[in-house]
Amino acid sequence: MSKAFTRESDDLPERPTPLRLPSLLPPGVKNYLTPDGARRFEEELSRLVEVERPKFAAVSPDNSEQRQQLKTLDQRIQHLRQTLQSAEVVLPPPKPWDQVRFGATVTVRDVSGSELCYRIVGVDEMDADRGWVSWLSPIAKALLNAKLGQRVRFKFPSGEEQLQILGISYDGNNMTADRATG
Repeated sequence: MSKAFTRESDDLPERPTPLRLPSLLPPGVKNYLTPDGARRFEEELSRLVEVERPKFAAVSPDNSEQRQQLKTLDQRIQHLRQTLQSAEVVLPPPKPWDQVRFGATVTVRDVSGSELCYRIVGVDEMDADRGWVSWLSPIAKALLNAKLGQRVRFKFPSGEEQLQILGISYDGNNMTADRATG
């Protein structure tokens, strides 16, 4: 075997590969965050650096499970730092909240009469289980700039529907804005 394909010593520890996590944002697109998202990421980063990371201070080189956990923790720390470093925190607009903007929690009614809530957040804040959608997602693009009471068209995988905007709030999870009638 050629010397080019062997290591000088297999006893040397593996060199850490510097990780640069790929951004979910298209090139040139700003990394918007809600104030709540920025606060949550800062709190998580602080907890990971000050509480969780020190627990691994004496990781044994023989314990591959601990090394992997430490690597995963360090990747999360790096991702949070990159996110916060590139973030532009977008403050909610002043009242009245009659138009959908970034950070809005929007209640809509579909043609069957079902009500759904979507919160328009930054790419790193997305959480489908909570109804938090990226501002770059198709549903957010359909809702952005729409006004209270307006009907917007959106193409779901099951087909196109009209959604009526019933409520707009910028309080995070709570819908406190006046609701549209109709």
